[in-house]
Amino acid sequence: MNSIDVIKNIYKPYRLTKKGKTTIINSTTGSYVIKEKGQDIKKLYAYLKSRHIDSFPELVDDTRSDINLFTYVEETPMPKEEKLYDMAKVIANLHSKTYYYKEVSEDTYKSIYDNIKNNLIYLDNSYESYYTKFLEEVYPSPSHYLFLRHFNTLKKTLNTLNKDLDDYYDLVKTKKEQRVSLIHNNLSLEHYLKSDKDYLISWDKSCFDTPILDLYNLYKKEFMTHNFIAFFKKYYEVFPLNKEEEHLLYLLIRIPNELKFNGTAYEDTEEVRNTLDYVYKTKEIIEELTKTS
Repeated sequence: MNSIDVIKNIYKPYRLTKKGKTTIINSTTGSYVIKEKGQDIKKLYAYLKSRHIDSFPELVDDTRSDINLFTYVEETPMPKEEKLYDMAKVIANLHSKTYYYKEVSEDTYKSIYDNIKNNLIYLDNSYESYYTKFLEEVYPSPSHYLFLRHFNTLKKTLNTLNKDLDDYYDLVKTKKEQRVSLIHNNLSLEHYLKSDKDYLISWDKSCFDTPILDLYNLYKKEFMTHNFIAFFKKYYEVFPLNKEEEHLLYLLIRIPNELKFNGTAYEDTEEVRNTLDYVYKTKEIIEELTKTS
């Protein structure tokens, strides 16, 4: 008998719902979530409690070797914009209560610089190659035409990013420490639940790293349909970024997407349009934040 069958026998469910890698159990004793085991959640929860953080669902049973059982959190319906705004305080609180400064070698910041520089060079070469190729077409497709019309915008964006990257490296190249905190490392609106209190779920990828990774990853997932100006302002009220962190965050989120041009005509046009929308919208957000910071 496997672990899930054992859990079923204990909690006598009347309904099972599969959702991705999790199983939701509705039983006469309550509702629970079964998740595959990753890192030591019990140890993580103990650490969070020691830092006076309780934004996580209760761990009911961790005695099985392959699964954990959590209390199911019934989410309170609310507008997504409000949800993102509330989420900002929870993330900032996590970072604020767990941060410390760790000693790093001079190669740490050089590695960050080199990785971003190589990414920018790759994008620049890719865009240049497409531009040269599409210019030769007598009747370019809609996606190719849209790319050609806005190529200068993409080129200008990359040029600006290269300059900002050099400015960032000037800020950090002599530093011997870096601020790190416990980061959730898997943030999305789906992983934040508002109920009797605030909950972050799916902690399996959490680790200690720079807090801007949480902000960057969340922005990349949710930027198109939500107000990130309000989100960042609320986050900064609780946990202000230092100068080099803010510089790196704004640099990273402005990097445009790689373009593939290997789908249907509609898909390729949508991909180019989404990339341009990302560039324009992100520029507006950063200009507003830096104007009022």
